[in-house]
Amino acid sequence: MKVAIVHYWLVNMRGGEKVLEALCDIYPEADIFTHVVDQNSLSTKLRKHQIYTTFINKLPGAVKHYQKYLPLMPLALEQLDLREYDLVISSESGPAKGVITSPDSVHICYCHSPMRYLWDMYQDYLQNQSWFMRLLMRPLTHYLRLWDFASAARVDHFIANSEYVARRIAKCYRRSAQVVHPPVSLQDFSLAEDAVDGEYYLLLGQLVAYKRADLAVKAFNQMGKRLVVIGEGEQYEELKRIAGPNIEILGRQSFEKIQQYYASCKALIFPGVEDFGIVPLEAMASGRPVLAYAKGGALETVIDGVTGLFFHQQTVEALMDVVHRFEGLQADFVKAKISAHAQAYGVERFKQEIQAAIGEKINISK
Repeated sequence: MKVAIVHYWLVNMRGGEKVLEALCDIYPEADIFTHVVDQNSLSTKLRKHQIYTTFINKLPGAVKHYQKYLPLMPLALEQLDLREYDLVISSESGPAKGVITSPDSVHICYCHSPMRYLWDMYQDYLQNQSWFMRLLMRPLTHYLRLWDFASAARVDHFIANSEYVARRIAKCYRRSAQVVHPPVSLQDFSLAEDAVDGEYYLLLGQLVAYKRADLAVKAFNQMGKRLVVIGEGEQYEELKRIAGPNIEILGRQSFEKIQQYYASCKALIFPGVEDFGIVPLEAMASGRPVLAYAKGGALETVIDGVTGLFFHQQTVEALMDVVHRFEGLQADFVKAKISAHAQAYGVERFKQEIQAAIGEKINISK
């Protein structure tokens, strides 16, 4: 088979790009199509593939400001010529599934998430904009939402990265989706027997509004307990401003430092709603429990009372309560059991499951 993989944009190496790498392992001769590529951010594995970009890549400042060109991305996708490919796999989180394929090809969409800024988080994004941007956003997102729904009909089969995303696919597109959880590089986050237990809690990830790092900072300000925050994003300066002396806002850290912080923290704080959530599994692979908001992908990976604890309201009080409950139960959490649970989400497991799922979908389409 001649295989094309369509990925929304290639400007960093995060969870979506790890899925892309795994797909490239399965299909080593596949061509990659994307809107924008930053060659300096690509892994060696991705550089080995032929990468084609849409016209978005040629627009001014596209690598850094690609999101500003979102209204042009549907048009850009539809200019790609994929007639010679037997199998097209779109990796969807930003616009990717809207490509036009030949009648004889099979188009499978691995959906990390329906575009959140068009659907479930539209109002959140809207209220954080200036009045002028809100004026522009309303008609533009209306048009994009119509296109996004219509382009779902171009997909032969959906595969979702979690049950939570599968439900959102059904809600947004009225399509069913098989679930294959994404790969987690568990070999990089193993149980360190010689790790010294630290006296700090850890929060790690992009510092953007929906991940609710502000909730953790406010809760730990009140409790006076030590919190380490690792990440960068639009909330970084605000979090530094409001953080008390017991909270360290460290910004971006090296991979080695992140491994060390995982290995020695008391627990990971996970206050946002994620489509799947790779960070909790990295913490669990390191033998550390997760204190998570009980919604989204965390419900599929964290076992309450075994690998972590849930809190059921996104409030400072609820987060403080779960921390106090955890400290009363801390001795009941077994590092080896937590780490063993995470092993079910490794890269090889993903490759086997996604390859089987794609093979099944191809057979159905014949």
